[in-house]
Amino acid sequence: MSTTAMQRPETPADTRRQLDLKLEVITVPVSDFDRAKAFYGDLGWRLDADFRNGDQRAIQFTPPGSPCSVHFTLSGTPGSAKGMFLVVSDIEAARDELVRRGVSVGEVFHYAGAPAPFGGQVRGIAPGHLSYGSYALFSDPDGNAWILQEVTTRLPGRVTGDTTYASVSDLAQALRRAEAAHGQHEKRTGQRDENWPAWYAEYMVREQSGETLPV
Repeated sequence: MSTTAMQRPETPADTRRQLDLKLEVITVPVSDFDRAKAFYGDLGWRLDADFRNGDQRAIQFTPPGSPCSVHFTLSGTPGSAKGMFLVVSDIEAARDELVRRGVSVGEVFHYAGAPAPFGGQVRGIAPGHLSYGSYALFSDPDGNAWILQEVTTRLPGRVTGDTTYASVSDLAQALRRAEAAHGQHEKRTGQRDENWPAWYAEYMVREQSGETLPV
């Protein structure tokens, strides 16, 4: 039987069911459980588990506001986990908080071809705080590398369903952006907007879903 004949028939798109595949845990190799536990605990990450069974041990942390957790393992090469993104709504505030906690964090930078990593690195925030455009790097004691990335407005299609915020801080930042945009809206119209709560709500929902923002 030919390969073509063995192929599974296509199902009409409108009858297919897409199952959720939720990324909940990533594995990071470390050389010392206690040192890793102390480092990530000092970051303010939530300790989910520290199980022991004889010589076996499992430690798991979750970054603030993150749906994905980090599981530490002694298997693999310590420090080999690279390019792990931590998305923040205010990269300068996030960097300052890490520095306050004793972490060595590189300077904030962007790319000449921001937001994609094209062109050379340029020191400082991306022009206009371009969403997805600003970065800062830090590593744990084993050299596992983390990337802070500032995201304020999601690309179209990146958010579906209800509008949600991972933390009080993220919600507060969204409200501040809506307030600033609404101020510009009132300047353009030349009058006070009595229905500003509805304007805020529309702005925040569109911002998360990647739709065109109201003016």
